[in-house]
Amino acid sequence: MHIPKNYFHDRFVLVLLSVNVFLTLAVTLLTFLRLDSGDSGNYIISYRSNLGLDAFSAGTATNFISFVVLGYFVLLFHTYLSMRIFEARKRFAIAVLALATLLLVLILVVTNALFVLR
Repeated sequence: MHIPKNYFHDRFVLVLLSVNVFLTLAVTLLTFLRLDSGDSGNYIISYRSNLGLDAFSAGTATNFISFVVLGYFVLLFHTYLSMRIFEARKRFAIAVLALATLLLVLILVVTNALFVLR
């Protein structure tokens, strides 16, 4: 993979990459610290307010580990895309990294909300 010469010299790209790495590590740490090793199926993985008594659906810890995997996938894929776009369109590369930041914040909020419902 060809990394553009000026990619890591751009301050805004470095700030966004640092924020994205921090958010990915925060998703990982907060998810793994809240998982109990003894509980196998007492996690709420979805909530639908319009279903009444069946609003909650239970799942296992692997459902939350998939959020962590999604966080790493978002980090790696958006970084790769921004590197590929950087030489042609610098602003698009920054927009791709900013969208990654938004996705990582949403992952963090959703996992936190599901753990609070537990």
